[in-house]
Amino acid sequence: MLRYLVVLSRPRFWLYLAGPILVGAAYGAQSLEAALSPTVGLLFVYFLVPANVYLYGINDVFDTDTDQHNPKKGSQEARYRGQRLVPGVVLATGIFLIPVAAVLPPETWGYLLLWAVLATTYSAPPLRFKARPYLDSLSNGLYVLPGFAAYTALAGTHPPVAAILGAWAWAMAMHTFSAIPDIEPDRAAELETTATHLGEHGAFWYCGLLWTGAAFAFGTLDWRLGVALGTYPVLLWLVVRSDVPVGRAYWWYPAVNAVVGGVLTIGGLWRLVYG
Repeated sequence: MLRYLVVLSRPRFWLYLAGPILVGAAYGAQSLEAALSPTVGLLFVYFLVPANVYLYGINDVFDTDTDQHNPKKGSQEARYRGQRLVPGVVLATGIFLIPVAAVLPPETWGYLLLWAVLATTYSAPPLRFKARPYLDSLSNGLYVLPGFAAYTALAGTHPPVAAILGAWAWAMAMHTFSAIPDIEPDRAAELETTATHLGEHGAFWYCGLLWTGAAFAFGTLDWRLGVALGTYPVLLWLVVRSDVPVGRAYWWYPAVNAVVGGVLTIGGLWRLVYG
């Protein structure tokens, strides 16, 4: 069961939730000591594993019917088969966010509450955003909310609007790009998503526009941030122009995101050390 829960939590994607915390902390902190504080450590640990168990556990429990059409299930990802213990563990990891939030500044609670709401309603009925074109994409800004909480906890103020919009656009594009390989399985399951609505060609354009917008938004804060985020539309163009199947390219992105996130984090920490 433990092995199943680890696979369910998608270890390849753990940094998708935890990584933004490092970026947010690097730019929200006023000193290196603050960036390495227990507050950051607590947020990082929770969003590295328990939050992923909650997010993907809800997804798997409510996707039992549609997942039978998805070839990723049972190979790269776990397939939920009605194990009784799983819903209880998933619920417990969600509830654990309450004591985590209790030791954080109240200014962060809105971000954490919104994360919990979106993480739940993305998969769970009656809203089930994942089956609503464009709302599925929009709701996936949930991935950057932990980063906003980390920034706010250390800075004592909210992130710049440009950073919020840019990060949200990045997450929307990342979600839709990840859904492109699932277009045919989702259509077979009669699951409507942004990707199935637009088709592969349209989804590529959608992701490209969002990633370009994200690069522009961050570029208004610092041109170097814009260059780092500019990696995404360029890489997308290379994928489209190449013979590499998008289903294969999709699995490169955990590494791509780790590298870009690492560059952003180092840049923020460099500011603290060298001014």
